[in-house]
Order: sequence, then C-alpha cells, then structure tokens
Amino acid sequence: MNRPMRTMHAQAPGAALDCDLPAELAAREPPEARGLRRDEVRLMVSHLGDDRVEHGRFDELPRFLRPGDLLVVNRSATIEASLPARRVSDGAALRLHLSTRDEHGRWTVELRRLCAGVVPPADGPHEPLFDAQPGTAVTLPANFTATLERPVSQRPDGGVRLWHARFSPALQGEALLRYLARHGAPIRYSYVRRAWPLTYYRTLFADSPGSAEMPSASRPFSATVLDGIARRGVEIARVLLHTGVSSFEQGERPQPEYFEVPAGAARAVQRARDEGRRVIAIGTTAVRAIESAVGDDGRLRAASGMTELIVTPERGLRAVDGLVTGLHEPRASHLDLLEAVAGRAHLAKAYAEAVERRYLWHEFGDTHLLLPPR
Repeated sequence: MNRPMRTMHAQAPGAALDCDLPAELAAREPPEARGLRRDEVRLMVSHLGDDRVEHGRFDELPRFLRPGDLLVVNRSATIEASLPARRVSDGAALRLHLSTRDEHGRWTVELRRLCAGVVPPADGPHEPLFDAQPGTAVTLPANFTATLERPVSQRPDGGVRLWHARFSPALQGEALLRYLARHGAPIRYSYVRRAWPLTYYRTLFADSPGSAEMPSASRPFSATVLDGIARRGVEIARVLLHTGVSSFEQGERPQPEYFEVPAGAARAVQRARDEGRRVIAIGTTAVRAIESAVGDDGRLRAASGMTELIVTPERGLRAVDGLVTGLHEPRASHLDLLEAVAGRAHLAKAYAEAVERRYLWHEFGDTHLLLPPR
C-alpha cells in the first residue's frame, strides 16, 4: 500500500528541507537488476533561472548541456568498508563500518548492531550502536581487532556514533585496504534487500580507493554519455574526495574528509569562471572538494588535505554553478548544500515533483540536474 504523497512541512530557519517520502520510493537494487542500463535511470532537470522542471533519462544529459560547460567529477573509488565484528566483552554480533582516514592514516569508524527483533545471520539490517565506550574492542575476521579510542562527536543524549579507532598493528596503511578487499563488503543499508558486488558501487571515474560510500551521482555515467558530452563540447575536470558514512539524523553535520584538487583541475575551473562558463559539479562530494580549494581571494588553486568545509545556504557557493546529484533523504545535511545551489523554494518544488512522479531515492535511484541559466 502506498503512503500518502508528500507534504511540505513548515521549518525553523536553518533546518534542512523536509517532506514525507513514501518508503516504496527507496531504490532497493541497482537499475541493472530492474532491467535498465546504468544510464537509463530517470533524470529530473530543474532550471534555476525560471523554476521549470523537465523529466528525461540520464543518457539524455548531453542535450541539457551547452558547449563550454565544465563538469567536475570525483574519481574516488568505493572500498569494502563494512566488516563483520564481535564485541569482545559479550560476543555480540556487530558490523564495523570504516568511515574516513585522516592524513596520518587514522580511521574513524561506526559500530552497528542488528535492528531490534532481527535474528542472525549478522548481515542485516543494522542500526547505529550509540552506547559503546572508549576501550570497547571487537574481533574482526582472521583474528584481528579494532578498539574504540575516543568519540568524534557526541549526541545531545550522550550517545556516540562515530569513533576514532585503533586497529591491529598489521592493519596499517595500505595493508588495511588489502584486508578489506579480502574480508569486507560494501556498506549496505536496510533498504537494499541483498548484497551486491563491489563493482555495483563503483563509478566510471573511480581510480583511487578510499570512499566508504559510493560517490553515487556519477554512477549513471557511461561511455555513451561521455561520448555525447565530448561531442557537445563539454569539458571534464577530475578531483578527489573520499566520502565517509552518511550523516545519520537531522542536525548531524558532515565529518572532515580527505580531498585533492590537482593544479590542472583548479586551472580548468578558474578558467571557466573567468570566461563566464558554467561549472557543474557531479555530486555533493565534488562540490565539497572544489569549494575547499577556493582561496581567500576567491580564486582556485591546487589543494589537498582534510576538509572541514560545510557548504550551507549562509556560506553559499564560490566556484560551482550547478549540480548533478541523487535524491537525498528529507532533513539530510546534503540538502543544505543543494539549497546553497538552488534556494529553498526551488528545491522544495523540485522534490515535490520527484515524489509526485515517483522518482527513486538513494544510491541506486534516479538523478537530479540543478541547471543554472547562464
């Protein structure tokens, strides 16, 4: 049975966009499992200049672009960031999700437990474990361990979701990535009914492993779409941002993430801006990377490291004009960034259209192009 169609809610200033989202609009499997190519997912185009909304397919993306547009893509590759774990103190079956690795190689992690009423096997569905303590240790496959050291942030009720963790000495640096490839799995949330191989969580641009969750806005790109973009006279610049686990609830802000904007990409974006051409980011991760490379003088330069930048409507955008993105959960922090691109009224109208026309949400769902006028 369908839930009622969306209702837009009144919200306090600074709150992310909210609406009722029918549960059946969650994309529960990749489009390939629904008989579609990656580039056949739906594409909603909302025009920032006049609030028009059009509907098509992602393989039509080139026709909405114009010669001289610059697309900025994230080349980060998803890793098998989910590991089975058991708590040393009581043997409870858990999952350990790796989130972000800082410039010193230290990882932030999330512990998750089986949802209430669910019996093993321990492969799902899980929910965050908020009552862990410093020193909590878990055993991992092949007799390795991870130990929680200190909280990353604390909830109003005192619970903690994300922790800095210490792994067995043998699991340092690239050795941990190799270990994940042998023993881990892609992070999967309860709306995805079954496990899918890592290839389903990687994009055409992925060449640098490090993202806990897929930079999914670029998932629908195909060789055909790239060929159409090239023939259209559209350029592509590549940046890197290793994305961590998603924010869990309203008010939880994005965590620091590692990014790289190489000199060539910075020059390409700055040149496009100087010439009055449109810069369209592919995904919120690409926005965060590019905006993190903007200097105090407003110009882009090569940059890398851990970014703590949070793009909000109040901060605004300094380098990006438009965005290709997925459809994000109501109240998610990503919607603050989308509102910085489009404004609250435009975003609310587009999301109302998406729900009414039954677009699919999440990483395997449909797409949204927020298209600037110039």
